Amino acid sequence: SRSSVIQCKPGGNCPSTHRGMTRQLSPLSVAEDSAAPILELQNRSPSGIYRHSRVERQSRSGEEGTQTHAESSSQEAEGQTRCQSCTSTVLKLIWRFLIILSVSSSWVGTTQFVKITYETFDCPFFITWFSTNWNIMIFPIYYSGHLATAQEKQSPIKKFRECSRIFGEDGLTLKLFLKRTAPFSILWTLTNYLYLLALKKLTATDVSALFCCNKAFVFLLSWIVLKDRFMGARIVAAIMAITGIVMMAYADGFQGDSIIGVAYAVGSASTSALYKVLFKMFLGSANFGEAAHFVSTLGFFNFIFISVTPVILYFTKVEYWSPFPAVPWGYLCGVAGLWLAFNILVNVGVVLTYPILISIGTVLSVPGNAAVDLLKHKMIFSVVRLGATIIICIGFLLMLLPEEWDEITLRFINSLKEKKSEDHADDITDSSVHTRSRSRANGTVSIPLA
Repeated sequence: SRSSVIQCKPGGNCPSTHRGMTRQLSPLSVAEDSAAPILELQNRSPSGIYRHSRVERQSRSGEEGTQTHAESSSQEAEGQTRCQSCTSTVLKLIWRFLIILSVSSSWVGTTQFVKITYETFDCPFFITWFSTNWNIMIFPIYYSGHLATAQEKQSPIKKFRECSRIFGEDGLTLKLFLKRTAPFSILWTLTNYLYLLALKKLTATDVSALFCCNKAFVFLLSWIVLKDRFMGARIVAAIMAITGIVMMAYADGFQGDSIIGVAYAVGSASTSALYKVLFKMFLGSANFGEAAHFVSTLGFFNFIFISVTPVILYFTKVEYWSPFPAVPWGYLCGVAGLWLAFNILVNVGVVLTYPILISIGTVLSVPGNAAVDLLKHKMIFSVVRLGATIIICIGFLLMLLPEEWDEITLRFINSLKEKKSEDHADDITDSSVHTRSRSRANGTVSIPLA
């Protein structure tokens, strides 16, 4: 304040006095003075402000670039994950399709090879015995796969003892070998022998369709013996199977070779069902190694104890074949090889994929045999036989329904109802909004009633 006062001589002019007084008394002048250096710096060095703003822009652009890069990398990762999931899904579908196709083609090939073999070699029990002996090779094939795929390889004896636990904690003993293997070996032989006898009387399509009734017999025996859950759909399927059997027998008027062939085929399906139910009762579930061990044991039992039966049939002239060199060993090896492939695929497929796929492959053998009979053998199917085959196949497919199929169906129907109600509510909301906007455009407001 002192520096702002100027001393003037008396009588002299002081032009700056009023100006200094004004600047001293005005509070805004202080603000202007304090702000002047800032303004002056800003006016003199504008590049500083531009440099600061440029740094801010660069940092923002860097952050935006980082975010964009992170988003692009996450999108690429999601795309790769989706591609991998799609690829794995496609591979699984291809694998399951190949399993179904292999099961169906092996069973169709076995049936058709038997029909061809009958043209020069009419010995069904010998074919059954010869094919069952090949089951001995299932466990060596399984062990070869174990050596090729397992990281920790085991010796054959150790693996054999490990898979012998299917017979009990003590493994395979002579007592258990005779007690557990004998009934299953007899049922196995009866199933295959009756199936081959039926092929002598009926076409391959009819026999394969009638053999599909074993699924219904398994359900009935499991419901009676094992006290399994009662299912109305499976009862309907069993009734359809029995209806198809009656229609198949009625096709030729309940006489001649037709009724005998139907009886053989139904007997084969019955023994197969009994085999499966007894296996579940006494042995329970088994993995691939245990199943391979058990089937190989059946083949070994067949080779030791049942080999005398073909000899007896040969000397009694029941099954008399031509001299040894004239036997069609090529066809016999084809039947045995395809039968072995079918048994391996059934055991492998149950472990590696869903059991329902094996059943679907089995039922697809019916149209496969029908196509071969129609194209190669020029078979003409009657309406009754065709209807019986369709009814049996539909009953077989009903047997494949899961136990909770009714609950799953109700949940699916409820979800569809909820989805429809939500869509209806969304449509009502959209229509009301559209009505309000249109009424506001016309100058009126519509209030929807509750």
